[in-house]
Amino acid sequence: MDFENNNWVWEGMYYYPRLFGGIMLTAALLGLSTSYFVGISVPTLLYPFADRSIFHKKKHGKKRIRVYMDGCFDLMHYGHANALRQAKALGDELVVGVVSDEEIIATKGPPVLCMEERLALVSGLKWVDEVISSAPYEITEEFMNRLFNEYNIDYIIHGDDPCLLPDGTDAYALAKKAGRYKQIKRTEGVSSTDIVGRILSSAKSRNTPQDCSNSSPTGEADSIKNKCGEEKQAKGGHISHFLPTSRRIVQFSNGKGPGPNSRVVYIDGAFDLFHAGHVEILRRARQLGDFLLVGIYPDQTVSELRGHQYPLMNLYERSLSVLACRYVDEVIIGAPWEVTQDMITTFNISVVVHGTVSESNSSMEGGQDPYAVPKSMGIFQVIESPKDITTTSVAQRIIANHEIYVKRNTKKAASEKKYYAQRKYVSGD
Repeated sequence: MDFENNNWVWEGMYYYPRLFGGIMLTAALLGLSTSYFVGISVPTLLYPFADRSIFHKKKHGKKRIRVYMDGCFDLMHYGHANALRQAKALGDELVVGVVSDEEIIATKGPPVLCMEERLALVSGLKWVDEVISSAPYEITEEFMNRLFNEYNIDYIIHGDDPCLLPDGTDAYALAKKAGRYKQIKRTEGVSSTDIVGRILSSAKSRNTPQDCSNSSPTGEADSIKNKCGEEKQAKGGHISHFLPTSRRIVQFSNGKGPGPNSRVVYIDGAFDLFHAGHVEILRRARQLGDFLLVGIYPDQTVSELRGHQYPLMNLYERSLSVLACRYVDEVIIGAPWEVTQDMITTFNISVVVHGTVSESNSSMEGGQDPYAVPKSMGIFQVIESPKDITTTSVAQRIIANHEIYVKRNTKKAASEKKYYAQRKYVSGD
């Protein structure tokens, strides 16, 4: 009897020792009494029991671990994405609860993004398997039992930063008490509070515009550039503190290139302050081919396009946000403004697409068409943008409610400062 073909025997001995031992003993006794006359062998006697399903039940019936993580996910950033990536690594399936608008208002103040927009962002992440809308901010006993019984959740996940209710109690106390709580490492260098601060700072900067171009006489131009540099430095705590590493980029990447016959779709842009409009246009673009390549403009290009107060998120932050999207296969970090023939050949691009909704390119209007080459080749296509959201329109929501967000940010900034002062190294990630 060939060992590989009869691996079920060894599995049976391992998983069902008593049952299998009894069968073997009976077979041995019968074999001793009859083999002299008819040459019956043990394997032959075992053949009627070769229904391997009884031995494979444990192996193939292994329960998939389902984990749950919730959040507001307002102003979705790469920190949110990394938290969900870590949560997924603790199980096989990730269920994400998106806190309702009403509960956010009651605990934190008005959200910048509505439920529909936040759901689109969370659902668009490559690590998310299922989404629960209007989840409660607090893990109550009733909701926890619902997670365990209705959604078959094994563990509830949260970051190492404290999540306190208005009365100062731990929002995850019950999950910890039940022994069904696991912790992940918070992503350093970014938070929704930080991003709101950047937007408010950019609004101040925009109210006192400076011409940072080289159109002025040399001496005057140097003076203006120095003022612009000082103005950017004045943002202080709102400058990104993210420290990009090659490992983090690899963690977010699919790690696979296009096949030799793949239809490669290319779309480019700033993708600043990643929002639901970005998710939807990337989904549409991906439907046009087998592999979606996304070009992310350098910070300098974005500044030239939209003004010196932009981008709100730096190149690596924007690249990670795009890489986290389930519709994206690969990104070009620091893509050129113009799509060239060499670029199309290098990446074997089949079609170049552009949405109907985008930020105004006032500083580059009247210049060379960045899509002239793909248009001349007949591979350029305009696709209808499903949403009319832009980075500017999202920022305007915060600026319009300036006083509310300044007050909220002051409180949150103090809380985050305390967290960073007391935090210790957490392994993992």
